[in-house]
Amino acid sequence: MTTLPIVLIGDPVLRRRAAEVPPETIASPEIQTLIDQMIETMRAAPGVGLAAPQVGEPKRIIIVEDPPLAIERLNEVQRDERQRASAFPLQVFINPRIRPAEGSAKTIFPEGCLSIPGYAGLVERALDIEIAWLDRHGVFHDWTPVHGWPARIIQHEMDHLDGILYTDKLLPRSLMTDDNMKRQTDGRSVSALIAELAGEG
Repeated sequence: MTTLPIVLIGDPVLRRRAAEVPPETIASPEIQTLIDQMIETMRAAPGVGLAAPQVGEPKRIIIVEDPPLAIERLNEVQRDERQRASAFPLQVFINPRIRPAEGSAKTIFPEGCLSIPGYAGLVERALDIEIAWLDRHGVFHDWTPVHGWPARIIQHEMDHLDGILYTDKLLPRSLMTDDNMKRQTDGRSVSALIAELAGEG
């Protein structure tokens, strides 16, 4: 299976609302091949999520996978702070819909994007969501709760389906290079960085 080129910021496909996938086409070779290629592309990047518009396909398909190796790179404090305690197995979401879970808190954490390589910023998102979707076999899954870091990944990828980039939602002054974000958050809490950016630290 071949990987696909990842579309970069500035390409119009990243700013358009993606089209629904007709359920009767999900089993087609076209859609199944696209899904397989998206998985290979995400893993090769590497990333933890990918939306079809990021490979130039304006379709409402996202894939998410937070593997154990990605979590092992974090220390225990970082895992707890980011609500990223366990791996999230590969999931394919077609025509997904999401909503914040009732009473969900919001959290601010660093995000990056394969379509904006080399940069990261702080974004506020719901800690708990519910998602409804069709899987790659066309099976419908009703509202299902997702918590913590996987919920953040899903929200990020869902934005791509609506032509929204994480840079549209950044905490002011928080955009920086990946290396600087790692340096700024190494060994300290995200709240400390937020206070510093606000001129309070």
